Amino acid sequence: MSDESPTTSEEHRIDVDAYLKRINYSGPSDLAPTLETLKHLQLAHASAVPFENLDVLLGRRIDLSMQGIEHKLVNSNRGGYCFEHNSLFLHVLQALGYDAIGLSGRVIFSSPPDVVPARTHLFNRVTLDGIPWLLDVGVGGFTPTQPLRMDTPDPQQTPHDTRRIIKSNDPSPDGFDHWFHQILIDDEWRSVYEFTGEQMLQIDREVGNWWTSASPQSTFRDKIMIALAAPDGSRHTLATRKYTHRIHGNPIEEIDIQSTPQLLDILDQRFGLRFPSDTKFGIDGL
Repeated sequence: MSDESPTTSEEHRIDVDAYLKRINYSGPSDLAPTLETLKHLQLAHASAVPFENLDVLLGRRIDLSMQGIEHKLVNSNRGGYCFEHNSLFLHVLQALGYDAIGLSGRVIFSSPPDVVPARTHLFNRVTLDGIPWLLDVGVGGFTPTQPLRMDTPDPQQTPHDTRRIIKSNDPSPDGFDHWFHQILIDDEWRSVYEFTGEQMLQIDREVGNWWTSASPQSTFRDKIMIALAAPDGSRHTLATRKYTHRIHGNPIEEIDIQSTPQLLDILDQRFGLRFPSDTKFGIDGL
């Protein structure tokens, strides 16, 4: 088992029943720590709790205490980004008896080849019968919707797309092995993030959370980013003034957002995110 228990650094136990209701869980009722349960949990979470950075834009502190995350994502029907999503998911998995641990990564999908982004992504690894599985419910529009085996480079089909986990063949000057979580887009494998298998402890998450939410260089501070998968294989995304509904990568609906009231309506109707009518996010006039 991981040495980071559900109550590490704080005596708080997650309300699993409330969480399951929040994600509309419909998997095995006994909640046995099996792969089948994992699959239902990941798809349900990714389809119910949006990835979003709205509190960053509103100047609110991102609280990574489990009480704070549970109140926001479970009790208040909000979303969040990787530190919130995957911390919550990790605590739930551990509470259900899984051998789960949080790992760190560098999101490199949109980075130029000569730029090394900060290691500010949190995702989870679950070990079942000696097999490591990647569980990630917090990487925006690239959130995988089923567990991914980490011990094979073979392509893996998910309800939404095709993924693989490959190990770099190039020697690394840092002495660590490096893996890449990749997605197949238009017959091309694109790396979503890179990782070494290093555990991301709570203090590391706090540091990464500060950078992501407060650094002037953080992309989370200059655009609206929202994403939500759907059980039918489609995805909803919103990038500041553009809402898109895609299925298997192909747009089936696009809306150009012209005003803040229109934005607030889309947040409500498409993502279940409700804000007061006078809310201003301070990005591109919205």
